Amino acid sequence: MSELKTYPNYIDGEWVTSDRTFENINPADTSDCVGIFCKANQADVNVAAQAAQDAFPAWAAMAGPARGAYLYKVADFLERNLDSLASDMTREEGKTLPEAKGETMRSINIFRYFAGEGSRIPGIQVPSERDRVFMYAVRRPLGVVAQINPWNFPSAIPAWKLAPALVAGNTALVKPATAAPLSAWRIAEACHEAGIPKGVVNLICGSGGEVGDAMVHAEPVKALSFTGSVPIGQILHGQASARRIRIQLEMGGKNPTIVLADADIDKAVANTINAAMFSTGQKCTATSRVIVEDAIHDDFLARTVEAARALRIGNGLEPGVEIGPAIDQDQLDTNDRYCRIAESEGAVLECGGQVLSHGDFANGFFFEPTVFSGVTERMRIAQEEVFGPVLGVMRAANFEDCMRIANKSEFGLSASIQTRDVSRIFEYVNRIEAGLITVNLPSAGVEYQLPFGGSKESSFGPKEQGPVALDFYTDYKTVYLGY
Repeated sequence: MSELKTYPNYIDGEWVTSDRTFENINPADTSDCVGIFCKANQADVNVAAQAAQDAFPAWAAMAGPARGAYLYKVADFLERNLDSLASDMTREEGKTLPEAKGETMRSINIFRYFAGEGSRIPGIQVPSERDRVFMYAVRRPLGVVAQINPWNFPSAIPAWKLAPALVAGNTALVKPATAAPLSAWRIAEACHEAGIPKGVVNLICGSGGEVGDAMVHAEPVKALSFTGSVPIGQILHGQASARRIRIQLEMGGKNPTIVLADADIDKAVANTINAAMFSTGQKCTATSRVIVEDAIHDDFLARTVEAARALRIGNGLEPGVEIGPAIDQDQLDTNDRYCRIAESEGAVLECGGQVLSHGDFANGFFFEPTVFSGVTERMRIAQEEVFGPVLGVMRAANFEDCMRIANKSEFGLSASIQTRDVSRIFEYVNRIEAGLITVNLPSAGVEYQLPFGGSKESSFGPKEQGPVALDFYTDYKTVYLGY
């Protein structure tokens, strides 16, 4: 067996090693260690923050198109290494290889999209009420920004946080999740190979409790972007507010798919299974509750159970595998615990619901794709995020009942409807309490050209992605010029 590679942190343009390390383990095969990562501490964060502060004036003064040119080089490096990057992602996170390739391509496209924004960063110019006065406002970067990333999209989310921050002229501290740090490390490597000046991008690995806390309290940091759980987001919100720095939060979801009686039932089943089960249900936009009009409930349920049972589970590197493992033992235990809670509250287990620990599954964190029927609004499985391949099927009397049930949640990230009725579609679009809305499509699966984010407990602050991503990473300087 070849010697395991050790991955250092990236601080001030240098690869910085440490005696403190942690292992990056393949969740499909725990005997496979993907690599050893150096663990940063508060002192490392402070050095990185100061390096970013020192690099900021020159980077901010650089012309936007020149900053964009660096991002094009980052995208080119990632594209040249697409196959190895996707394989790394599957090994460290567990998603299937086609999904990993798709995510890596998305990261490439994100860097190219925001590279282009360097040539068109918009400002405001309006006429004055006064004679011979010219008025305009230009965007200016904030300074040092901190970014805390989750493990479920270990390349795309760091990309969509980092690219707009950089093209706007900010410098960055990037913390990947310890469960899947390699994909973000590869982005830092791409930034290094692209020749981005030292100190502009700093990658710091380590626990959220130590590194994340140090980042939000680092004096040079002017803004924090976080994707993760609601409890951690609430803590960070309090800490950032105490310092009066900007904060952007993307957190949980309990996303509904509504299926009306007139829907194309085969397409509705396919869209629901896609959103609920692919990526092992480990998406904040995944469908976790499907609300079905009474007239087709039984037929829809039978077809959904059949489709879930047909899914092939296994190591995502193997051809034909559709469902990979949970990310770790904690998530596997969470999946199992919520299934037992659902049964105790009266939900009917139609398929799945069990940990797989035999044969090819013995060394991984595998859980069966699961469908419950008889799920009611007050059950925990209808209200709390599981983050696994667990779907609750809920019966509704009619469209109005569907809407009532769908909106009865503290979350408001994504939602889907399956119907041929154009009037119902517009009613749904106008009334659903969610930031991401799909029609006759899965609830999960968004593109980078439009805003991403939810409402209620799902999100806080300006949206990510698309042209509005610059809103969080910039402020305005307003100019009144008399002549």
